[in-house]
Amino acid sequence: MKPHILLLTNNLPLPSPNLPFGTRKSLPLAFLSRNTSIHFPRFQNPKFKVVEAVRFDCPVTDVTELEGGDCELVLETCITRTLPPALSLERGIESIKAAVDDLKSNPPCSLHGVFRFQVAVPPSPKALNWFCSLPESDGVFPRFFLSKETEDASCKKLYLHRTRGVFGLGSAICFEASSYCAPEKLKRIRRYLSSDSTHIMTYGFMDINFNKESSSIKHEAGSFYFLIPEVELDEQEEASILVMTLAWDENSCWSFEQAIQSFESSIYQASFCFWPDTERCYSKCIKSTFRNFNLMEAKTFQMACTDALFLDRRDYQADTAELRRTKFSTQFCFRLSPVVGVLSNMLDDAGETSYSLQDQSNINALWASLIVEECSRLGIMYFCVAPGSRSSPLAIAASTHPLTTCISCFDERSLAFHAVGYSKGSHKPAVIITSSGTAVSNLLPAVVEASQDFVPLLLLTADRPPELLDAGANQAINQVNHFGSFVRFTFSLPAPTDNIPARMVLTTIDSAVHWATSLPYGPVHINCPFREPLDDSSDNWMLSCLKGLDIWISGAEPFTKYIQLQNSLACKDGACVPMAEVLEIIKGTDRGLLLLGAIHTEDEIWAALLLAKHLKWPVVADILSGLRLRKLLPSLPEIEENVLFVDHLDHALLSEWVRGWIRFDVIVQIGSRITSKRVSQMVEECFPCTYILVDNHPCRHDPSHFVTHRVQCSIRQFADSLMKAQFSHRNSKWCGFLRVLNTMVAWDISFQINAENSLTEPHVAHVITEALSAESALFVGNSMVIRDADMYGHNCKTHAHSIAHMMLDSELPYLGIRVAGNRGASGIDGLLSTAIGFAVGCNKQVLCLVGDVSMLHDTNGLAILTQRVSRKPMRILVINNHGGAIFSLLPIADKTDPRILDQYFYTSHRISIHKLCAAHSVRHLRVKTKVELQEALLKFEHEKTDCVIEVESSIGANSTFHSTLRKSALQAADHALSILSRLSVRVSNSDGLFLCKIHKMDFSLYRIQLCAPPTSSSVDHHQNEFHREGYILSVSLEDGSVGYGEVAPLEIHKEKLADVEEQLLFLLHVIKGIKINVSLPILKGSFTSWIWSNLGIMECSIFPSVRCGLEMAILNAIAVSQGSSFISMLQPWMINEEIYEKSSVKICALIDSNGTPTEVAYIASSLVEEGFTAIKLKVARRADPIQDATVICKVRKEVGPCIELRADANRKWTYEEAIQFGFLVKDCDLQYIEEPVENIDDIVKFCEETGLPAALDETIDNFQESHLKMLAKYTHPGIVAVVIKPSVVGGFEKAALIARWAQKHGKMAVVSAAFESGLGLSTYILFSYYLEQLNAVYTVMNRETRPSIAHGLGTYRWLKQDVTAIPLGIHYDQCKGFVGASVAASIQLLQNFQVNNNVIHKTFNEEQVHRYHLTVNSKNFSYSIKVHEVGQESNDNVVIFLHGFLGTGEDWVPIMKAISRSAKCISIDLPGHGGSKIQNHGSKGAQEEAPLSIEIVADVLYKLIQDITPFKVTLVGYSMGARIALHMALRLGHKIDGAVIISGSPGLKDTMARKIRQAKDDSRADFLVAYGLELFLDSWYAGELWKSLRSHPHFKEIVAGRLVHEDVQSLAKALSGLSTGSQLPLWEDLKRCDLPLLLIVGEKDAKFKSIAQKMFHEVVQDRKGEDRRGGNICEILEVPNCGHAVHLENPLPIISAMRKFFTRGRSSSRAQQ
Repeated sequence: MKPHILLLTNNLPLPSPNLPFGTRKSLPLAFLSRNTSIHFPRFQNPKFKVVEAVRFDCPVTDVTELEGGDCELVLETCITRTLPPALSLERGIESIKAAVDDLKSNPPCSLHGVFRFQVAVPPSPKALNWFCSLPESDGVFPRFFLSKETEDASCKKLYLHRTRGVFGLGSAICFEASSYCAPEKLKRIRRYLSSDSTHIMTYGFMDINFNKESSSIKHEAGSFYFLIPEVELDEQEEASILVMTLAWDENSCWSFEQAIQSFESSIYQASFCFWPDTERCYSKCIKSTFRNFNLMEAKTFQMACTDALFLDRRDYQADTAELRRTKFSTQFCFRLSPVVGVLSNMLDDAGETSYSLQDQSNINALWASLIVEECSRLGIMYFCVAPGSRSSPLAIAASTHPLTTCISCFDERSLAFHAVGYSKGSHKPAVIITSSGTAVSNLLPAVVEASQDFVPLLLLTADRPPELLDAGANQAINQVNHFGSFVRFTFSLPAPTDNIPARMVLTTIDSAVHWATSLPYGPVHINCPFREPLDDSSDNWMLSCLKGLDIWISGAEPFTKYIQLQNSLACKDGACVPMAEVLEIIKGTDRGLLLLGAIHTEDEIWAALLLAKHLKWPVVADILSGLRLRKLLPSLPEIEENVLFVDHLDHALLSEWVRGWIRFDVIVQIGSRITSKRVSQMVEECFPCTYILVDNHPCRHDPSHFVTHRVQCSIRQFADSLMKAQFSHRNSKWCGFLRVLNTMVAWDISFQINAENSLTEPHVAHVITEALSAESALFVGNSMVIRDADMYGHNCKTHAHSIAHMMLDSELPYLGIRVAGNRGASGIDGLLSTAIGFAVGCNKQVLCLVGDVSMLHDTNGLAILTQRVSRKPMRILVINNHGGAIFSLLPIADKTDPRILDQYFYTSHRISIHKLCAAHSVRHLRVKTKVELQEALLKFEHEKTDCVIEVESSIGANSTFHSTLRKSALQAADHALSILSRLSVRVSNSDGLFLCKIHKMDFSLYRIQLCAPPTSSSVDHHQNEFHREGYILSVSLEDGSVGYGEVAPLEIHKEKLADVEEQLLFLLHVIKGIKINVSLPILKGSFTSWIWSNLGIMECSIFPSVRCGLEMAILNAIAVSQGSSFISMLQPWMINEEIYEKSSVKICALIDSNGTPTEVAYIASSLVEEGFTAIKLKVARRADPIQDATVICKVRKEVGPCIELRADANRKWTYEEAIQFGFLVKDCDLQYIEEPVENIDDIVKFCEETGLPAALDETIDNFQESHLKMLAKYTHPGIVAVVIKPSVVGGFEKAALIARWAQKHGKMAVVSAAFESGLGLSTYILFSYYLEQLNAVYTVMNRETRPSIAHGLGTYRWLKQDVTAIPLGIHYDQCKGFVGASVAASIQLLQNFQVNNNVIHKTFNEEQVHRYHLTVNSKNFSYSIKVHEVGQESNDNVVIFLHGFLGTGEDWVPIMKAISRSAKCISIDLPGHGGSKIQNHGSKGAQEEAPLSIEIVADVLYKLIQDITPFKVTLVGYSMGARIALHMALRLGHKIDGAVIISGSPGLKDTMARKIRQAKDDSRADFLVAYGLELFLDSWYAGELWKSLRSHPHFKEIVAGRLVHEDVQSLAKALSGLSTGSQLPLWEDLKRCDLPLLLIVGEKDAKFKSIAQKMFHEVVQDRKGEDRRGGNICEILEVPNCGHAVHLENPLPIISAMRKFFTRGRSSSRAQQ
């Protein structure tokens, strides 16, 4: 059906103009003929008001219009306030009204302004309902509804689905122009709209002139009419955004008071014109509204919505239609006034849906038409028609009605379940039409499901007339009361006759639908007997049966209107006594639980989430709640604290310890059913307790009989009641323990699933969320799949970005995912058909997850799938384990003969799902690996086709893996509780549980002698002494406890002492006062999270050795604070001093292999005599692998067969060389060879070719991505070990993860030292012991026997000196028969650690910041500049740091402290910022204000530098400071040694672009002065430029630090005066640049990355022939994972780059001097 337009005329006659449509190629468009003009009759109605608006110029302009000197450009900054998410649309309006009232009480002083108030409201579509509920002729105009339907925007979809769109009321701002305006009328001042905080959309038309005075619509090419409504509801998938805009301009005679009055008129109308939010009213209001208009069809045109902010047309020269964010719609209704309006695609081609009933051919057709028409008037538009003769009248009537959508299937059972699915998705009844006989009986399973799950259905079953019943007639059975108690209402119509008034049919339908849609919802049955003729054969009937239906025929309303008065429990002021009692119970509890069962609508999911946030209780969300598989917005890490979701309580309850510990006082359950049996049992064990069940239906859902309070109301009503009350903080310690418990169990489940190489059924459940978006929904089948989804579902971040995301990020950082299933009777029949119906009803992309047996139960659902009626494409994921796998997990599996299980329970099969799909022409894809599954889900997500993805599984493997998961989760729960129960925990309302605060950190440089060079270094044969250097960290806690750690980088691992030192200096500053998280000792992702969220350091930036030393120091400090030991922190379940005394860790000796084979063999035999049973030899050091092989053979012969022999090639051989070596030592019984090949991709091939076992070492050191993802490549059995150096892989947490992966796959996890001192070695010994205990656990779990592992700690033999006087406890253990390291001795060394000061060369403490003011005079003004100085006074290497706008010198302090050892660092508060002040010292009484410009500030800084140092300085500038630094470097280069430009620009080349930017910054400056700094900051940091910064954990603290500016007036001057618009461009100067430049940009900052590339090109383009000088003089550093504010988001890479730049730049400059 082609779209069409209709002109709104309010029942007044219209002429019939010819409106030809012009082809759209570029804008503006001429879609009406040039001479066309439509005039509307005058309409006088004092009750309506066309809202006046502040006029702005077009959001898109040709800036050449502004280039003349007579035209002044003004950009009005829109101030946007985002309010907290509202429970409902009504509450959102109340929230905005309150904000406007506050504004009224404190009105702005500005003569003009634009305010926008926006609030997120529930996401279900309401815009069209709201539009239709407005009075037809009275009230506020203009008003519009704009559909967001992009495919087949037909009026049928308005009735079938609830279409999302935009509703607008009133006009706050208009953009209006006519191409025929006389030049003299053009304004000298051109006003445009600007905003930092959000995109503002404007709605209207191009090439159209709405003339309100003449009530006409006239075509004018180049004209336009756009508006920003006063009230706007923008419906997005994630949430609807309610926006109200207030604009005034005293210069245009539209005062603030008038704007408020107009605003209040609009808000008043919007507040009191809601239709009841029900599906029935939704469809009814559409029909009744548009039927009342006298409409005239015209030809197609489009309504546009585009960005209201100022845009430069030159950026869109190709086609203005491609404007940023511009969208066009062919489905809308726009009313400028009661008599002027445009309508498109809102009504069907047929116009009137009520046709002449007198034309019906026979009485059967009449009754059938009445039934279908009344259903359509009740909003029931979806008909499921089963083929049959007796039902022909109904089928014909349904299929020919212009507004209904019909679908057919030969299988009544599948069709009925399909109808159930549609009703689940749409929340309104579907109609099922069947023939008589057993066709009716086939509906019973679906009717049972609908009855049990409160799903409305309307069953129209055709029947034989009474005279054919019990008379042996064909297909004649007793269909009356056929479904018994499973229907809410049943009625058998008489056979159609004209002796009965036709209105009886209408009232019957009305009554039945009322029963179906009244609580408790459910199916209703109307039996419809028909006599022949069943076709359209003519058969006379009397018109008298239509008597009294004239009004009904001419209208659009149902015959009988049922009116229900709402009696909400949400009583005002606590007047409702039962609810008051519930409130008091909830207020008085200390340990409450919010249990979320099945939730069916998006708005209820929204309400449940807001309730959870308000209540602050732990939340257990069922899979059907929509919040179990929630999406996390890209927000701050600590936002998760808002709601405590305990997602893995089910598996935590496997622990007997947890079951005994966990007790709740009050449980509030939302929704009736809970999937988890263990959670239900836990709830039962909590009894007696207060148990409050909230659900809309009145039925009893209390199988355990312990509900104490049954609240019958909607979730929204219940949440509304509770959210009016204030609750005290939850039990922080109790909730903190729950959080840690849940996190640890979740980590273990995730680890087991991700570490498992094969594609498992839990993995499918774990990753399913990644395939879902806000535009998706999930239908989950029964049996095993729903339990897996409930137990192993995993939340993931959404990568989409929208305005809704930005609004929700800080308040409600989750998106619910709508999930449905057939849990009424929980059968496995009809699931596929239900899922397809659900996809139609919910109008989303549905992912269906079912098992193979369920699929086979409903293969006829594939016939429905192929019809693809009015729905989006589906992905059907079938878990095919070739039988009923759930029985393998039940107790019966352990006690029943496998043959009986297989035949009578598993019902194993070999049916090809691929062939079933092929038979129905459905796309099919079989996947067998994780990668294939991921690719399949992504592939079909964007394709507009249905597909079945079959996941291969097996019952045995599934059962085994489920068992592994349960055991692992149980151990994780026990581990978490054992640690928590033994720690002395402190509680903070803001931060939750913590152990202690860090008082300070210090570190010292040590230098110890070695007996020989490390095996990792090249040997200088003339060198007599060998040394090892590193740092000893000491972390002091507030309670006086001190823990030590070691940072000992090796240069072969790309870490240098100087780089490490800078990171440690940075840590000295940022770590002070930080709280130590209670979960750090558990080593399950907690350190990674803590380093980011508490220290603000990205995991990818901190050096592995630094992180290792930090973890070591903190864990040791915790141990001291808790009176425990390092090993006891890691494994509290085994704290036993006697065991520690007897325990030791087996040590593998190390040989460098220098010397002849005989000499090496002698050394090896000597080690064996000392008691070593494992030896590792370094190979690949000789010229030929044959020589290495000879050494190995000789050693094996010398030491005998019992010694474990290892080799380490350090990736130094080619594949061919490694193969040669491998074959030569094949009989030497090597335990393994580490890294035999230089190309890691060849290591598996090496194992297969030679048969030799290999080990990973350097491979895991170089992992940049997820360790588990990378390790998955190396599960080959030929790789038998993983060698783990904690200081190289990045600490103990990562080392433990790698070790667990190795142990899971039956590989050895070997801890290896990197020539650390005794401090590091002692910690490694204890860590090795910890891993051995974990290995023992795996041994028990898998019923295996694994020998003890010799760890690579033999480097202790290299130590000639040590950092401590306490000796390492490494000796020969006679009881165990090997050289081992004593666990007890290592514990003692760490507990009594004293630094050997003889090896300490330097101690580092935190540098102090010297703050002072310097006065600089320039012209008639005095500038008092605040200076922050760090570093030695005598250092002549001076670096000046310049901050960006809104910053201060404090921004640079952490970075300055990090590099203060190599430079004297000075940061300043730029004029207008922070503590700097500007004073006029001119003549007495002078009123001149201090000007600010780049040139003036550069002059002030130049004089300041002369006062500070006689030497040249290096400048470091960020953003605005970068522009100043670049100006000084290029214009004042004789005083500058070099410049680091961070996110900087040389300015704007284009004159008009500078004018526009200056106008924008002037507007911002006015805003800052008028409304203050706090509101300005909210707007400023909501901009797109700061998207990355907003995700930083310290974002709130950063913004709070921007409030320190003492003089807002001067700050505003700086914004305007230092604007890019006022700065002369420096692009030409760059070509002549002779100073070193380092350009630093963030990876996510696309704009400034592009600028940096252009700057680099300008500097180096003419220097290619000058000894590569150009390449050295300018460099670009792109810092990963950050945006514009690089120095705040990811400072560590900048610190390293700066030091290298300072050194290079300084040396070259000094040389030139």
